[in-house]
Amino acid sequence: RQTETINSKMAKLSILIFAIVAAMASAFAPVSTLKTTSTPVAFAPKASNPFDTPMSTTSLAMAEDMSWEGEYPPSKVLGPIMSKMPSGLLGLISILCLSVCAYSIGQSAVLQQVDGAVNDGSWVKWYYVLGSFGGPLAWGTHVASWIQRKNGM
Repeated sequence: RQTETINSKMAKLSILIFAIVAAMASAFAPVSTLKTTSTPVAFAPKASNPFDTPMSTTSLAMAEDMSWEGEYPPSKVLGPIMSKMPSGLLGLISILCLSVCAYSIGQSAVLQQVDGAVNDGSWVKWYYVLGSFGGPLAWGTHVASWIQRKNGM
């Protein structure tokens, strides 16, 4: 009976994970920019295609071109805050994030050595899980530091 319950829960979890993956994949589906002729829908609003008209003052300015030529991008790709930060400060932030990540991983390893900690999960602490996000943040800030250094900041 317990095996059936576990199998049922695993089946539901599998369906949920598949639905999440499918929803995430649909976000990256290509969108056609070609106009197609179709019959109008009865209750659809009669608004023009936003891609046909120039940007209005109410639209978001996220469509700014972020492409570049050469070895490194301009500072504007870092956004409004990090593009104004000097390379040295971004480097220090990167070192700090990497240090927090390394400390969190090290302390989690120490907690795994406690008898029974792996069996009951007591070695998992929220603050060490949070600190483990320092790794990706360190990578991102070191790339931002490199971009700023190449741009003379």
